[in-house]
Amino acid sequence: MTDSAAARFTTADRDSPAGPVVEVTGELDYDSAPGLRTVLHRALAVRPAPPKLVIDLGGLTFCDSTGLNALLQARIDAERQGTVVHLARPTPAVARVLEITGADQVFPVDPGPPAVVPDSPTT
Repeated sequence: MTDSAAARFTTADRDSPAGPVVEVTGELDYDSAPGLRTVLHRALAVRPAPPKLVIDLGGLTFCDSTGLNALLQARIDAERQGTVVHLARPTPAVARVLEITGADQVFPVDPGPPAVVPDSPTT
């Protein structure tokens, strides 16, 4: 990972109509993969198990083999409980990694952003 502030890896999670969404930004590599694993594990620990977990890759600028492994392990963990992991909005660089490795064949890949649960109206 570079020292650039733009390369800093961050995650944010939110709800969607089909289940949790984990947004990732920056570089997913050896240094940041453990943090993603923790966030994904927490998202999958919700009971009852969500039918779908979306990992929004729209802000991901880089993904190495360690990052790819974290995504693949989340898919395995999710499958054990009946949750489907979708990858949303992969950037061209990340889409290329998914294509070269064949990971785009084991994940549903959604080109658009996941739906957002609207805020509850206040009265």
